[in-house]
Order: sequence, then C-alpha cells, then structure tokens
Amino acid sequence: MGKHKVEKTYEEINARIRAGEAVVVTAEEMVGIVKKEGPEKAAKKVDVVTTGTFSPMCSSGAFINIGHSTPTIKASKVWLNNVAAYGGLAAVDIYIGATEACEDDPLNKVFPGEFLYGGGHVIEDLVAGKKVHIRAVGYGTDCYPNKVDEKVVTLKELPYALLVNPRNAYQNYNCAINLSDRTIYTYMGTLKSNGKNATYCSAGELSPLMNDPLYRTIGLGTKIFLGGGIGYVTWHGTQHKPNVARADNMTPLTPAGTLMVQGDLKQMSSRWLKGVSMQGYGNTLTVGIGVPIPVLNEEIAAYTGVSDEEIFTQVVDYGYDYPHGIARNYGKVSYAQLKSGRIEVNGKEVSTAPLSSVVRAREIAETLKKWILDKKFVLEKPVTQMPSK
Repeated sequence: MGKHKVEKTYEEINARIRAGEAVVVTAEEMVGIVKKEGPEKAAKKVDVVTTGTFSPMCSSGAFINIGHSTPTIKASKVWLNNVAAYGGLAAVDIYIGATEACEDDPLNKVFPGEFLYGGGHVIEDLVAGKKVHIRAVGYGTDCYPNKVDEKVVTLKELPYALLVNPRNAYQNYNCAINLSDRTIYTYMGTLKSNGKNATYCSAGELSPLMNDPLYRTIGLGTKIFLGGGIGYVTWHGTQHKPNVARADNMTPLTPAGTLMVQGDLKQMSSRWLKGVSMQGYGNTLTVGIGVPIPVLNEEIAAYTGVSDEEIFTQVVDYGYDYPHGIARNYGKVSYAQLKSGRIEVNGKEVSTAPLSSVVRAREIAETLKKWILDKKFVLEKPVTQMPSK
C-alpha cells in the first residue's frame, strides 16, 4: 500500500483507543473535516468514523433454542405468539423471520391489510422482556416422544437467542414513486397515484456502506453496533450486487452491497429493534446498525467525507415498472434533495418522505463514538473482505 501518503493499521488505531488517544468522529462530522482540510490531513487527524442507519430491513430474523420439554419433543412446527417459526433444524432449534405474519391474519383479503402483528413484533417483544407464548408440535419418536408443548417464556429464560439477518444495511436504495392512476401499498410505503409523493430509504451520508463504498474495511468479522448491542458482519448479504454504476466518489447510483449480520439477541434493546406493520404489504423489523470505519489512509478519509449532496439514487416507478421487472428510471436525485422534502420528477414537484430515520441514525453513530471514546469498543479487522466486483 505504498501509494498512500498516510498509512495506519488496525493495531495502531486500537492502541490509540485503549490509551484514550483516538480521534473519533461521526460520518456527518467527517464531511466538514474533509471539506475544510482535505483527505490527507483528515486521515492524519481522524482515527475512526462512526456511521448509523435505522430502517426497515425485511431479511431479518432470529435463531432460537426454545428449550426442551419433559418428556422431550422434536418440534417440527412452532409458533411464537401465534406467528409461525421454521422448525426444520433440530429438536428445539427454530428460526423466526421478521416478515412472517400472525397465523390468523387476514393478510390482504381485506385490502389493504393492516398486518398488525408478525415476526418483527415477536422479536421486539422478546428484547423488551415481554412474555411470549410458545406452542410446539411434533410427530413423536422414541427419543422425542412428546407431541405437543405449550409454555410462556421471556427472552431471559430461553437457552439461546441469536439475531441473524441475511440482508441488512442496503448500500443505497431506490427512490420510489407511483405513476399509475391508483394508490398502491408497497414495502416502500403507501404511494399515491400519478407521482404525488415519493419515498426513500437510506441515511445518506450517515449510512454505513456509503462511507466504505468498496468494502475496504467491512467484511467477515467486522464488529458493529447491532440492535443496541454488539454484533458482527458475517459475510455479504443476499442480493449483494457491487458491480453497479458508481459516481466518481465510488458511491453506487443504484442498490448495491448488503451485509449479513448477527449478534446475541439478549444484549439488544427494543429501542433499536422495532416490529413494523406496513399497510397492504406485510410485517417487517426496523433494525439499528452502526459500523465503525477505521481511517487507514487518505482514500478511506475521502470516502467517509462524502456528503448528501454527493450521493445520488434513481427514481423508480413502483406502479408498473418495478412489479414488471422493467429496468427504467425517471432521473437521479441527491440525498440532499430527498431530505429537503421536495424533488422534481417529469417536470413536476413531488414531496418526499423517508422510511429511514436520520435522527436515529445520528444517535447510533454518536453512541458508537461514545463506546469507542470510553474504551468499551475496539475495532476488529475483517478476516476476509467482501467482494467488490
């Protein structure tokens, strides 16, 4: 890496953290530092940049061991608060997904469905310390003779609970509009007819993968803020698609990289894991994630210094194009424009609303910064970098 004028190692940065000498700033603060001093001086000055995002993340869930009954049971079907979990793992190991609806939910039979309770809500209830009703059924074997088990438990009483999210922290996402002549209900929220509103779902300059666009520091083993506790990146997420068009600052112009993450559910908080009901679409889980970016050189300093004005996404029609797989967009907009509450599409002014909370993303970045400054959190060098092509 001789091409860099500034070079630091994880070991050097961690030594500075342990000594209480590390300079840690949030991604928002880094924007001003890089603008004022340039990437090289910023890289010399700053050791770690903290990021944050708090958004609905559908591909989320938890592996749970529900504990054995007496006599023992091989639980082939399991419900938590009447939400089905997947039992085809082992005797009492299950996986509950964030988007699973309640067993008796009318779904979209009464349109648009309300989806009042689902897997994401079960996870929120567990981390909130609430009692959860478990019902398990099996077919009976010599070693597992029991066929039905019912009990009420709290997270503390469960032998094991691990949040494992196969696809989180999307690196950029579409700005959604609806050009059809009827209101539609989507995972991007309710979209009014004829392009009367637009929604988006990224924290922009605070978003983790916008600050490390080529995954130089994020990979297998990266330690992160997850759901209010400590988690890890365990690989790139499903639908990881790094080979997309990018701006000169390397931020992608369309949806790109994703993270698979996991962490001990028992450390987490209902402030940072929230069950969500999306009208006409379904249930999901809003997840809080914060990733620390070590400023190893001036290239990474430049990446962490990008502002909302320099990050763009595409405007996509969810009324016809998206459901029909048509790859077309209606222009590019910056996150500064999106956050202003107004954009222009087809020559018309359109109001915008976020699904992602910038206020909460900022709080995550500040929390992670405090953990590092208080010497409670050091960085983990990834074992392997994620694919960037």
